[in-house]
Amino acid sequence: MAKRVVTRTYTASIRNQQQVFDDLDSLGFSASKLWNVGRWVCDRVWSEIGHIPGHNELTAYLKSHERYDDLHSQSSQRVLQELAEAFNGWYGKRQNGDTRANPPKYRKRGDNHPRSTVTFKNKGFKLDTEYNRVRLSKGSNLKEYWSDFVLCEYQIRPDVDLSTVENVQQVRAVWTGDEWELHFVCKVEIEVADTPGEKTVGVDLGINNFAALAYEDGHSELYPLNCLKQDDYYFSKRIARCDDSESDQATRLNQKKSSRRTHYFHTLSKHIVQRCVDEGVGMIVVGDVSGIREDEENSESKNWGKHGNLDLHSWAFDRFTSMLEYKAEMEGITVERVSERDTSKSCSACGRKRKANRVERGLYVCDECGTVANADVNGAENIRQKVSPSLACDGRDRSNGWLAQPSTYLFDSESGCFAPREQATP
Repeated sequence: MAKRVVTRTYTASIRNQQQVFDDLDSLGFSASKLWNVGRWVCDRVWSEIGHIPGHNELTAYLKSHERYDDLHSQSSQRVLQELAEAFNGWYGKRQNGDTRANPPKYRKRGDNHPRSTVTFKNKGFKLDTEYNRVRLSKGSNLKEYWSDFVLCEYQIRPDVDLSTVENVQQVRAVWTGDEWELHFVCKVEIEVADTPGEKTVGVDLGINNFAALAYEDGHSELYPLNCLKQDDYYFSKRIARCDDSESDQATRLNQKKSSRRTHYFHTLSKHIVQRCVDEGVGMIVVGDVSGIREDEENSESKNWGKHGNLDLHSWAFDRFTSMLEYKAEMEGITVERVSERDTSKSCSACGRKRKANRVERGLYVCDECGTVANADVNGAENIRQKVSPSLACDGRDRSNGWLAQPSTYLFDSESGCFAPREQATP
C-alpha cells in the first residue's frame, strides 16, 4: 500500500436551513446575476473583435461593476472563472469539429429567482470542526454591517472527519432544488493499492452501448444503455406534460433524471474498476470522443427517432471518465485517454481502414482479412492497441471468437448493480 494526497468532495446537509435559507438564496441569486453580466460582456467582446475574454480579462472588466460586490471577491472571481472555462470549452469543441456544441447560456432567463452554486475559497470561509459550523462571507453589498456573515451548522457523513483532512480548499453552497447543501472540497491522504497487474483493457464509449471493453488476454464485454434509454423516454414524456418547461415540477423531473444518470455512471465506473482488479489489469485506455463523433460514419446512432433522444454527448463521456479515473486510482490502476479517431473504421486484426467495413450498427466485417466483429468491441480493441500495439490474437477463427461474441452486462435498477445477461441456449 502506498499513500497519496488526492482531492475529494464531501457533501454535508445544513442543520439550520431555515435560519440561513434567505441569506444563501440572496448569494445564489447574486452569483446568477454576475454570471449573466459576464455572459453579456463575453457576447459583446466576441461580436466586436472575435475574441473570448479570459478569466483575468473578465475580472478586470467587471471588478468595478456593482454586481461584483454582491459576493466575496474570491466568490465573484470563481463565477467569472467558470464562465471563461465554459466559453473556452465550447470554443475548443467547435474547433475540433463538434457542431452540436453551444455556448454557455444565461442563467435561467425568465426565472424570477435562479440559484447558482456559490464557491468560497480560503479567505471566504472559516471552518469550526469542533462544533460543525462554517462561516461564509457575504459581499459588501449584502452586508448590513461590516462583519456580517452566514453561519451554517452542517452535518456530514459519520466516516468523514474534516478536522483530520490535509486541507479544506473550498466550500460550495449548492441548491439541490429543494434546499441548500454544502460541498467541502478537501485534500486528503489515502492509501492506494498496489497495481493489480500489467494487463491493459481498451474502453470504447458510445451511445448505443455506453461502454465496450476489450481485454488484452482476449475477451470482451458490452454495457448497453437500456436503462438510461428507458429513463430518457419516461422523463421526456413526463416533462412534456408540464405546463411550463421552467416550472417547479419540470425542474424536479429533470433533477431526478440527472440523479439517476449520475447513479448509473458511478455504478458502472465502480463495476469496471472491480472487473479490472479481478482480471489483473493495470491500465485502462479510454477513447476521447471530443470532436470525433460528428466525423464518424455511424453518426445516426445518436438518433432514436420517435422514441426520443438521450442527450448523452461529450460532456457525459468526460464526466464518466473522470469518475473512472479517481476510482481506478484507488486500486492502483492508471487511466489513459487516447484519441478515438479512425478506431471505428480500422480492423483490429489486420489494420485495414475502410468506412464501408462497418456494414451496419453493431457489426464490423473486414473485406481484407474476413474478420467479423462487434463494431464497438473492434473499436475498443483498436483503442487498447494504441497503448499496447501487439495484436491480441487468440489463434482461432475470430468470426466465432471474442471479437464477435462479447459478454453483455445489464444494469438492474432494482438491485442497483450490473449482472451478465444469460446467453440463450440453442
